[in-house]
Amino acid sequence: MAELHILGELCHASHFEEPNLFCKWSVQFGSSWKVIEGHCEGQSAASTTRVDTRRSHFGTPLDLHLACRGIQGWPKLHVELFALNSFDNYWPVGYGFAFLPTQPGLHRIRVATWKVSSAKFVDTVREKFHTGGFTVAKSDIVFSGIERYKLLTKSAGSVEVELMLIFKNFAENGVELR
Repeated sequence: MAELHILGELCHASHFEEPNLFCKWSVQFGSSWKVIEGHCEGQSAASTTRVDTRRSHFGTPLDLHLACRGIQGWPKLHVELFALNSFDNYWPVGYGFAFLPTQPGLHRIRVATWKVSSAKFVDTVREKFHTGGFTVAKSDIVFSGIERYKLLTKSAGSVEVELMLIFKNFAENGVELR
């Protein structure tokens, strides 16, 4: 059975309008994959130290060991960013995903995000004053693409992730990595 070790860090989010951010993340994969060790989802602490850089630092570690019977359903990293106000209310400000690279080694991945928008003026004013945003009903809409075309969206910032990928027994199982 082939194995994939994912070691890394959820580094930072940049180009978001909201000042206090935290990130929920998960690694999504198909039915031929299974978790050997580690957590395939987590959440960062809120980053409130942002000054003029429009960058929120997370420093959240990722450590996951997967095994697979086939490469169908290759793993992808799913991120959801939330803003936090002084009343401890939070709302979504970005959704995104990126497939993990198919080569071993150190990789820096930038995950572009988008957020649900509204055509109503009242809703845009509410969002502008940091009192709420719109959420998706099911989070799998973000990475599966099913019915995502029905949403009115706009681009948000990006999340940077640094990953070290270690592949084991892929060549013995007929998978050539280049």
